Amino acid sequence: MDNKFGKILIVDDDENICEVINMYLVSAGYDTKRCNNGREACNLFTEYKPDIVLLDIMLPGMDGIEVLKWIRKNNEIPVIMLTAKGDTFDKVLALEIGADDYIVKPFEPKELLARVKAVMRRYNYDEKDTELITLSDLTVDSASYNVVYKGEEIKMPPKEFELLHYLASNKNKVFTREQLLCEVWGYDYPGDSRTVDVHIKRLREKINGGENWQIETVWGVGYKFEVK
Repeated sequence: MDNKFGKILIVDDDENICEVINMYLVSAGYDTKRCNNGREACNLFTEYKPDIVLLDIMLPGMDGIEVLKWIRKNNEIPVIMLTAKGDTFDKVLALEIGADDYIVKPFEPKELLARVKAVMRRYNYDEKDTELITLSDLTVDSASYNVVYKGEEIKMPPKEFELLHYLASNKNKVFTREQLLCEVWGYDYPGDSRTVDVHIKRLREKINGGENWQIETVWGVGYKFEVK
């Protein structure tokens, strides 16, 4: 990161919301840039090289979903989506594409700041645990956020990696969705359990089990990383 706190790109078509978010983040010590449409966001992303993006779904020119797709083509930095209340389809779609989190408008700026801090703490490599998890055909390295599966490096956004690492670090232990939200997302997450289900689905699409391990669904309870 370029400074102690990190660089944040704020993208929202409501200038008042941008101003309020910007004020709180700057006061907290973050460096920020902001814009109000999708195409400008892509250009600013390339120029600014942020450490995290706060991205509204409803944007002129190019909506937030398309911007997220564009970011995920070449970059795995954290993205928090800003969504309107009740847009369940958009929230799930954003998570499936690769968003790390979402927050529903209207929200308290202090809540957004808490989420940003939680993501930035986890994303700061200097603060990461150096634990290396090695199985027969899977290596999970928290020092570099690197996953190797069947000899191939697998790219994952931070949230997917953290969920995998947490489960694999607690092999054969069953966790409820609520426990995973609390432990992996790092706060009392106000969203629903679908967030966990979507991230598990994305993990299974990338690593669908190995010679002696599997991400198992424990019906009526949650999930576990089973090692035989």
